[in-house]
Amino acid sequence: MTTGDSQPLAVAECGGKTRAPRTRVQRRPMHGVLLLDKPYGLSSNDALQKAKWLLRAEKAGHTGTLDPLATGVLPLCFGAATKFSQLHLDADKSYEAIAVLGVQTTTADAEGEVISVKPVDFTQEQLQAVQSQFSGPISQVPPMHSALKKDGKALYDYARAGIEVERDARPVTIHALALQEIAPENGHRRLKITVTCSKGTYIRTLGEDIGLALGCGAHLSALRRTVTGPFDAKQCISLHDLEAMSEPERQARLLPVDALLTGHVVVTLTPEDAGRFLSGVRRRGSWPDCARTAVYGQSPRALLGTAHVSAGELIPGRLLSPIEIQSILESEV
Repeated sequence: MTTGDSQPLAVAECGGKTRAPRTRVQRRPMHGVLLLDKPYGLSSNDALQKAKWLLRAEKAGHTGTLDPLATGVLPLCFGAATKFSQLHLDADKSYEAIAVLGVQTTTADAEGEVISVKPVDFTQEQLQAVQSQFSGPISQVPPMHSALKKDGKALYDYARAGIEVERDARPVTIHALALQEIAPENGHRRLKITVTCSKGTYIRTLGEDIGLALGCGAHLSALRRTVTGPFDAKQCISLHDLEAMSEPERQARLLPVDALLTGHVVVTLTPEDAGRFLSGVRRRGSWPDCARTAVYGQSPRALLGTAHVSAGELIPGRLLSPIEIQSILESEV
C-alpha cells in the first residue's frame, strides 16, 4: 500500500492478518500541574506516562516517587512546571497506613516474604508511649527495598540480588503521629497510622519500627499519601476519571505553573527589568532579604521564574524561557 507520494505506510502483520497502522500521538506544549490520585500497583513513572499520553503533552515530570503499592497525591508537572518540580521534594507530607501487627516481611509491606511471626500483647499505655517515642526528630535506617543509591546503584537492586549493604541512619522529623488499633483481619491485630512528616521519611520503615517497639514486629498492608506540600487528596483526579474526559476537560484540570510556588514572596518587575532578569542579570531594589521569591513581569502579568533576595539584589534562580512564557500566555487567552 502506498500514499499519494508513493511512500509506504508502516503495516503490521500478525498471523497472516494485516493491522491498521498505529496512529502517532501529536504532542503539544502543555504547562501546569496535574494532581493525580495514583492508583495501587502502578509506579509513579507509569502513572506519569499515562497522564502525559492522555494530555498529549510534550514534556512531563513528577515531584518525587510514590511506592507502587501506595495510592494518593502525586503532583505531575508539565512543560514549564517541570522547572520547579524539585521544590516539592522538600515538602512535608502526610500519610495514612495500615500496619499488620506480629508479622514482619522482607520488604516491610505485603509484597515481601514473611520472616518473623510473633504474638501481639501490649496495653493502651504502651501504645501511647510508642506514639510519643516516634514523634518529633527521629533516626531511620533506609530500607533495602528503596530507590536510595549506594555507590551509584539503587538499594532495591542489591536487595533483589540478595545482598544486604550497610546504610547509615538518617534524621527525619515526625511532625504529627496518631496510632489507633482497628478491627483485626485474618486473625491479625492491626494499627491505623496517621502521620505528617518531613521529606525522606520511609513510612514502611516507620510501621516496622513501631511494631518492633511494641515487641511484635509489623508490616504495612496499605499506604496512602493524603497531602504533599499545599496539595490535598481531595483535589486529585484518578487516571480512570481523567481518561473518561474530553481533551478540553483534561486540560482544565491543570493548575497553573505557579501553584508550585505557594509560600514564595512575590516580586513584580517593570518590562525593562523583566527583560534583564530573564537574561540572568541581577536586579537591584528595595526588597528585603528573602530566600524564596516568585518573580513576575508587570505587563503582561506573567511568571518569569524564581529568585532570592540578598542585600537588595534580586538574584535569578530557575527561569522560564521567552517561548515558555509566551506559550503560557497564549493558553490563558
